[in-house]
Amino acid sequence: MRVGILGGSFNPAHVGHISLARRALKSLNLDQIWLMVSPQNPFKPSKGMAPFAERLASAKKLADGRKIIATDIEQRFGTKKTFLTVQHLQKHFPKISFTWLIGADNLPDLCHWYRGRDLIQKIPIAVCARPGCNKEALKSSSASWMRRWQRPEYKAGTLGEKGAPDWVFLHGREVDLSSTEIRKLALEK
Repeated sequence: MRVGILGGSFNPAHVGHISLARRALKSLNLDQIWLMVSPQNPFKPSKGMAPFAERLASAKKLADGRKIIATDIEQRFGTKKTFLTVQHLQKHFPKISFTWLIGADNLPDLCHWYRGRDLIQKIPIAVCARPGCNKEALKSSSASWMRRWQRPEYKAGTLGEKGAPDWVFLHGREVDLSSTEIRKLALEK
């Protein structure tokens, strides 16, 4: 079984997350996408963060429960750092081939995450295009360091077949929407 992990705050989950998940399902030849709601993203302030149960509920509302599943597994593992979460996933689900999904806005900082360079060696990564972020992301020091393991997009369906390190940049229809903008609009009402 091939599963893509889309981790995030989902504060709230929105159509952009689902659009990205559907694109990844198809492009990467995945069986499922797990929307993994983070208890607390270490890069985001807790101020303004909706309660975990509310964020999980917003992700479950958008997930179809078959191909796209919302999960609280990171909270159950008691982890907040991606590298540690991936270790737990691979230990608890040894028969699943995981791919980590990130938006292009996260690529520039990837090597600076907790054990980011080790993470790249541990799990295949699909970087999904985001409006206004793609050029900067592909010119970043993280992308430069990872370039030797990048596969062409037309081979995205075989990502991870030989394990990690392996990554691809997925172009495609980008939804210009963010959870931050949604919260801002809600406050204006």
